[in-house]
Amino acid sequence: MIAPELAERFRGKRVLITGGLGFIGSNLARELVEAGSRVVLVDSLVAEYGGNLANIEGLENRLTVNVSDVRDPYSLRYLVRGQDVLFNLAGQTSHLDSMTDPGTDLEINCRAQLSILEACRRHNPDITIVFAGTRQIYGRPRYLPVDELHPIQPVDVNGINKTAGEWYHRLYAEVYGLRVSVLRLTNTYGPRMRVRDARQTFLGSWLRTLLAGEELPIFGDGRQRRDFTFVDDAVRAFLLAACHEAARGEVFNLGSDEVVSLLELAQRLVDANGEGSYRVVPFPDERRAIDIGDYFGDFGKIEERLGWRPTVGLEEGLARSLAFYREHGERYWGDVQ
Repeated sequence: MIAPELAERFRGKRVLITGGLGFIGSNLARELVEAGSRVVLVDSLVAEYGGNLANIEGLENRLTVNVSDVRDPYSLRYLVRGQDVLFNLAGQTSHLDSMTDPGTDLEINCRAQLSILEACRRHNPDITIVFAGTRQIYGRPRYLPVDELHPIQPVDVNGINKTAGEWYHRLYAEVYGLRVSVLRLTNTYGPRMRVRDARQTFLGSWLRTLLAGEELPIFGDGRQRRDFTFVDDAVRAFLLAACHEAARGEVFNLGSDEVVSLLELAQRLVDANGEGSYRVVPFPDERRAIDIGDYFGDFGKIEERLGWRPTVGLEEGLARSLAFYREHGERYWGDVQ
């Protein structure tokens, strides 16, 4: 649960969440509904992109769901009208899919973002927009930890298109005065994430694999270092960005105080589960070509400007994630989506 004083800022607000039936969007929706917001979720429910009606179980009568595609400019014109806040989480997240089907990635992560921004500019220019960006746009780090001034050099089609989507938002803020802020997310995990494959993050597929009693595969030598953000902390960052004037026009990295290698992560996950095993396997060629090596972010800017820092440690976050999927796993790795 978020702090009461933060929740109070959203009481009675009209909030639109694109990608709202997905992982972060649905967790965000839950907090907003409890805060007293009037929430509308937009999701295409395309099987590969993570939308799942199970994510809003128990909330069906407390929010509105609009099953439509953000690539449709006509529905967006209607949906953005009268909204106070737009959390724009619609996107294609799979790096491998972007390389095998770059056209679809372009449509969702570029053209659809322009449609959303045009709808806001023309039909609700006073709306506050928080865009879900990604650390993938940095590519292979030239220095660590990575701050917001790090060069942008994506290593895959998804990173290029997500860069363009972010820059469209920043351009519309600069030229048209839209109230926009950007969060560059890194390895967000927790309840309601996609776990049936690695399209959202490899950690999701690790959770499913471990709970199925199978061996975790670690690509490469396992020494790659990463940081992780538990979904509750990511949700709080979105809410802070939406209600603070200091966020307007700004880009913020998220990150963690804990940086671990993939080998360490696998061991912590096994320890949290109480059983399991893992092994190092060679990188598949298609993954090796787009792997970024070590990455962990500097979140000093968002801590200074908005007062955000992570509160859920990795041990707690992994335990909570495992507990959720032990209870609800069949709704996430089966055919129900």
